[in-house]
Amino acid sequence: MCRTGCPAPGSHRTWGECARAAHLRVAYCGIGGGDATAQKKWDGELEAYRKARKEGIRPGGTRMRKIEEARRLSDEAGAAYGRDFSKAEPLEA
Repeated sequence: MCRTGCPAPGSHRTWGECARAAHLRVAYCGIGGGDATAQKKWDGELEAYRKARKEGIRPGGTRMRKIEEARRLSDEAGAAYGRDFSKAEPLEA
């Protein structure tokens, strides 16, 4: 009752036992199936947001467009974009 790819055919009582012994894993099983592309994009955006926050930048949202805009404005002004951005003085080098 083993799987077709079992390295030891006949050593398991059922197909399920054989599959468990092989430690099979499902690569991605999101809501409604699909692939991991959207999840990877979302995870990337959240990671970019976390990095910006660690640098003191406060993007207007978690989408990459907002994060990149906040980074660009921070670089241009020499101050971290965020709550008091309009009052921030440029940093001295």
